[in-house]
Amino acid sequence: MKSLISRAAARIGAWLSGVQMKQVLSIVMVGFMLLATDAVPRVNQKAAIERAEADAHQIDNERPKTTGEWFKEADQVEGKPDARLENIVDESKEAIKEFGNMYKDTAERSLRELNQD
Repeated sequence: MKSLISRAAARIGAWLSGVQMKQVLSIVMVGFMLLATDAVPRVNQKAAIERAEADAHQIDNERPKTTGEWFKEADQVEGKPDARLENIVDESKEAIKEFGNMYKDTAERSLRELNQD
């Protein structure tokens, strides 16, 4: 076992001695450039947020989607635990139904793709 480790260390040492400083610097520079440059163009944050909110409300407008909407709804039922609990139950049912429809659609598309192959 000792000889195996010493042979592995000798091979690694021989490989490292063969690597020249120019090669190391070029690899470091390429890595730095890849990490430092921004390959994806910056987007307008406000427009992106508006698009995301519009997409969220395409399915249904009744259930709150943003935190602001959740807080607004919570303020409306503040001090009425029964109403708040009823809202939570109704919204949970809607969310589960929406997820079930989405899951069913995804499963059907996946099966079609698998059957085509």
